[in-house]
Amino acid sequence: MKRIVIFASGSGTNAQRITEFFKNRDDAQVIQILSNKNTAKVLDRANKLKVSAFSFNRTAFYDTTQVLDLIKQTQPDLIVLAGFLWLFPKNIIEAFSGKIINIHPALLPAYGGKGMYGERVHKAVVEAGEKESGITIHEVTAEYDKGAILFQAKTQLEEGETAESLAAKIHELEYKHFPQVIAEILEKQ
Repeated sequence: MKRIVIFASGSGTNAQRITEFFKNRDDAQVIQILSNKNTAKVLDRANKLKVSAFSFNRTAFYDTTQVLDLIKQTQPDLIVLAGFLWLFPKNIIEAFSGKIINIHPALLPAYGGKGMYGERVHKAVVEAGEKESGITIHEVTAEYDKGAILFQAKTQLEEGETAESLAAKIHELEYKHFPQVIAEILEKQ
């Protein structure tokens, strides 16, 4: 049984979809959800899904080995960032090299980097007059959105597209593809 740990900062809709996708499978399951916000809705979702969940602060993540030690105890086969906004520290990246992935709400390398997340990305894409956008699933490195691209899916922008309407399209792509790509990555391990 492959073990998945999810990191999330917000409401956790992707974390929920991933957890539900693997819930009744015998090849993998989500064993823990971690958040850098103790008020994040993802923690409530984890509780309802009966998945172990913890929150941590900046000191535990960057200045000590507390979060690293917690992850090591769970022995995950894959660490999935699903709306997690902090840059991952080198000690965790080194300990789980090649086993950490992230999803980004644009077609990298465009519209990536520090400060480019959520609504900011969609607004920038619409304001630039782009004809398409999408999602990118990539490996996590010590730089925002610079890891090897593992998967992309596209959607077209329509006349009069807004950041809000684009966000809805992007969420649909995330819900459709992210769990399946995770399953494919785990199968290849």
